[in-house]
Amino acid sequence: MSPRKPLLAALALTLFAGSVQAADDEVVVYSSRIDELIKPVFDAYTAKTGVKIKFITDKEAPLMQRIKAEGQNGVADLLLTVDAGNLWQAEQMGILQPIKSDIIDKNIPPQYRASSHDWTGLSLRARTIIYSTERVKPSELSTYEALADKQWEGRLCLRTAKKVYNQSLTATLIETHGEAETEKLVKGWVSNLSTDVFSDDNAVIQAVAAGQCDVGVVNTYYYGRLHKADPKLPVKIFWPNQGDRGVHVNLSGIGLTKHAPHPEAAKKLVEWMTGEEAQKLFADINQEFPANPKVKPSDEVAAWGSFKADSLPVEVAGKRQAEAIRLMDRAGWN
Repeated sequence: MSPRKPLLAALALTLFAGSVQAADDEVVVYSSRIDELIKPVFDAYTAKTGVKIKFITDKEAPLMQRIKAEGQNGVADLLLTVDAGNLWQAEQMGILQPIKSDIIDKNIPPQYRASSHDWTGLSLRARTIIYSTERVKPSELSTYEALADKQWEGRLCLRTAKKVYNQSLTATLIETHGEAETEKLVKGWVSNLSTDVFSDDNAVIQAVAAGQCDVGVVNTYYYGRLHKADPKLPVKIFWPNQGDRGVHVNLSGIGLTKHAPHPEAAKKLVEWMTGEEAQKLFADINQEFPANPKVKPSDEVAAWGSFKADSLPVEVAGKRQAEAIRLMDRAGWN
C-alpha cells in the first residue's frame, strides 16, 4: 500500500468532520435511514425548537466505523440505525454512551431499549409471514416453526441470511428454542425453499405474487409499500405464533455517541423523538409501528389487524447474533 493512502484517508476524514461540525444550536446525526424517512422529522423539530439538525446518511457499518475512527474528535452526536442487532454491535464497539432519561423510560417500553441505556427504539416493524391469497388459506398457517413442515416443501421464499433482519429473527428463535432445535428448524426452512434466496424483501413479496412460491417472511413495511402501490396485490400478512410467544418485532433506534459534542442537545432531541408528536410522524412515513404504545399506528398499518408481539427484549437479537450467523451457515441458509 502506498504510504500516501493513509494520509489521504486521514485528510478526507478531517475534511468530512469539518463539513458537518455542528454549532452550539445544532445536533449532528449519522443515519443509516435514507433522507426522505428522517428529514421531515428533523424539520419538525427545528420548526418547534429552532435547533438545526445536520445529518449524514450511509450504510450502518461505514457509519459505525467512522464514529470509531473519529474517536474523541467525533462530530456525530447521535447514531440512528435499524435493527437491534446493529445497535447492539455499536454498543459493543464502545462508540455509544448511556442516555439516562425519565422521559425516554416513560415513553418507550423496556423491551425496546438497551438495558445499558445506550440506545432506544423509535419505531417498530414486525417480521412476519406473508402468503398468496390465491393458493393459501389463512387456516393453513400457524407459526414460523411450521414453515419447516413438509406441507411447505417447494413453496417457501426467503431473503438472504446475510441480512441482519433474518439474523435477528434466528437469534430470537435460539433464545426461545435453544441452538439444536433452531438449527433443525432452519434446515427445514432451507429444504422447503422453492428458489434461491432473494436479496431483499420486496423480491420475496413479488415472488409470492407471481407464483414462484406461496409463503414468505418479510418486514411489514415492505409489504405496506407494495400494497399501497398496488391494492390488488394477491398477497396478505399473517400474524404467526399468536397461541404462544407472538410475532417477532424489531426496531429502528438511536444512540448517543461516546464523544458527542452536544450531549444535552442530543438528549433533548431523542426525548422529543420518543414523544407522541414525533412518534406519529416518524412511524407513519415508513408504515411502521410507533415504539411509544400511547401512539396509534396509521390507518394503513392498523388495517393489517392487531397482533400479539414477542415480549423478548430486542437486545437478544444482538446478544445472539454471532450464534445465529454460524447456525444459519451450518444450515445452508446463504
